[in-house]
Amino acid sequence: MDKFKTAAPAVVPRHVAIIMDGNNRWAKKRLLPGIAGHKAGVDAVRAVIEVCVEAGVEVLTLFAFSSENWQRPAAEVGALMELFLAALRREARRLSENGICLRIIGDRSRFSPELQAAMREAELQTAGQKGLLLQVAANYGGQWDIAQAAQRLAREVQAGHLRPDDISPQLLQGCLTTGDQPLPDLCIRTGGDHRISNFLLWQLAYAELYFTDLYWPDFKQEAMRQALADFASRQRRFGKTSEQVEAEART
Repeated sequence: MDKFKTAAPAVVPRHVAIIMDGNNRWAKKRLLPGIAGHKAGVDAVRAVIEVCVEAGVEVLTLFAFSSENWQRPAAEVGALMELFLAALRREARRLSENGICLRIIGDRSRFSPELQAAMREAELQTAGQKGLLLQVAANYGGQWDIAQAAQRLAREVQAGHLRPDDISPQLLQGCLTTGDQPLPDLCIRTGGDHRISNFLLWQLAYAELYFTDLYWPDFKQEAMRQALADFASRQRRFGKTSEQVEAEART
């Protein structure tokens, strides 16, 4: 991840969101324990970060652990927490050295005090970096995110600082955990499934969706470049006609 190159393609998404799926199936295929797939997935994270920096992506949001993942076997959840803790301690310095700012989004209250402290320390260590913003969604759910935004607005109404009629989509969007960032332009899901699984539900309203059968540990530099090239080939209309978009591009 050191000494990244800077060579952006013609059309680059400002914000890329990724559902990193298929770690367990990758390990099962190799007759390995499930946690081996998650460990191998860390290398894919490094590879994707490298390509995003190289291409000029501004924000990368990774779905690391959903609010539904607590339902997995206790041994697997425990191993994931240990891996997350080790990765935070190991990678924070490297991220900072490469100008990458780390942010954790999601409900942290269910994590151990030790893990919560490591999250804060990693964020502080990378704070102020002006390169790629790396957002890691941990104990995150899109429904939870919308609900906590609604609760924030409800408290403002209750305090008399806001009227119900003042609440707009833009105001609610600003209260989401990603409210100060551009909306995702591209959402990638590995592992072969074609769904967004409660990830950034509001934010993905107009994102381009890209699905691949590759398991996450196999999604390396070339696969990420292919996803960016596919995005660059698409026409984003946002409700307009193709003719309108093409006319605007010529002006």
